[in-house]
Parts: sequence; structure tokens; C-alpha cells
Amino acid sequence: MTVRPGNLSWDALGVLFQSHPWHGASVGEDSPRMVTSYIEIVPTDVVKYELDKVTGLLRVDRPQRFSNVCPSLYGLVPRTLCGPRVAARAAKVALTPDLIGDDDPLDICVLTERSILHGNVLVDAIPIGGFRMIDGNEADDKIIAVLDGDPVYGKFTELSECPRPLVDRLRHYFLTYKQAPDQDHPSCSIAEVYGRQEAYDVIQASQEDYAEVFGGLRELIASTLTARP
Repeated sequence: MTVRPGNLSWDALGVLFQSHPWHGASVGEDSPRMVTSYIEIVPTDVVKYELDKVTGLLRVDRPQRFSNVCPSLYGLVPRTLCGPRVAARAAKVALTPDLIGDDDPLDICVLTERSILHGNVLVDAIPIGGFRMIDGNEADDKIIAVLDGDPVYGKFTELSECPRPLVDRLRHYFLTYKQAPDQDHPSCSIAEVYGRQEAYDVIQASQEDYAEVFGGLRELIASTLTARP
């Protein structure tokens, strides 16, 4: 790549600087059938890490509150947003018309039999379903995917094909990871467990929500780079 003064392209920025995992990384050309996923947490983590949306760095959110740990790789899908379109899909199922999106990137769990020992990595993931999770009055979908090429989980094309104990373990984690032992009423619920096609539709809705809010970001940066003083 040849970079000349006054002709600094968007692609050239990736050579000079690390891309922001949410805004800079690409979701991939085969989305929604395969999506690039940024991993924040791995199953051995007893601390909850979360992408800092301003800096793009991985930061400590909090120690895992109780004994439960996430049973899969967990992270986000770049250039997605849980906004009004995602919330509208959840509202139809939960019969709760006042649901809103949580204004975060779309969450994703990636199943693999291989050990990945730390987060802050990108993986290619194949969606097979998801959880329609409701957190308070916010839609907080969790896409379930398998790691591309995984020798064990790679054969699954629908969430319904996965072993029931594995799905139950994921459900239990998301239903209890915020709940104190003496808390009578959990703040989170799962309104629906859905399959691959609905996962595709949720991903596309989240991409549209993202485009509505951040769609002009790349053009703004490009015009700034090419502007003459």
C-alpha cells in the first residue's frame, strides 16, 4: 500500500492505528451467516471484562459477583447496536410494548471445544440461534454461535441441535449472573429461545440500528482526512 501526503485513506488508518473493536472492525462480508466477533470474556475469567466504548480498550467492569462464570466465549458483534429495531422484535414476543434497546453492541456467545485463554481477540463465528433476553425494560439479545471450523461444535447449524445441558448452562448463567442469593425477583428473563433464521434477522436489525446512529462516522473521518487547510 502506498500512502501519499494528502491522500490518507480509511484503509491506511488500519496500518497506522489499531481499529476500535466496535466501530473499526468489520462484521465480515458473509454476515449474518458468519460474523466477526470481538471476545471480551473467556470461560476461565472470574472478572467481568467489558469493552470501553469511548477508548476501544478492554476494561475491568467488575469481579464476577458469585460462583457462576460464563460457560462460553462472550463478546460483541462489531458495528451493531441494540436499538429500536431490536427492541421492537423483542417487544412482539415479550408482549411488552415499552421495551427499549440497551444501546450496546449486540452480544454473542461463541461455542468452541478449544481453549482460548484470554479476551481481546477477534474470531469468526457462525450464528445458530439466540436468547431473547429482557433486562429490566431493555432488550438485550444474546446471539449463540459456533466457532468457524470447530471440530466438535462446528457441526451444529441450529441451537436446537446442541446438547440440552449446554443450552441450560448458558440460560442459567444469563438468568443468575446479576442476581444476589437473597433477591426474590430476578431482573433478567429470557422471553424466547430462537433458531438460526431469527438470529440472522436480529443481527440485521442491529446493523440497521447501528447505521442509523453511526452510519456517517466513516464518511466524517474520511472527509476530515482529505480536507485541505
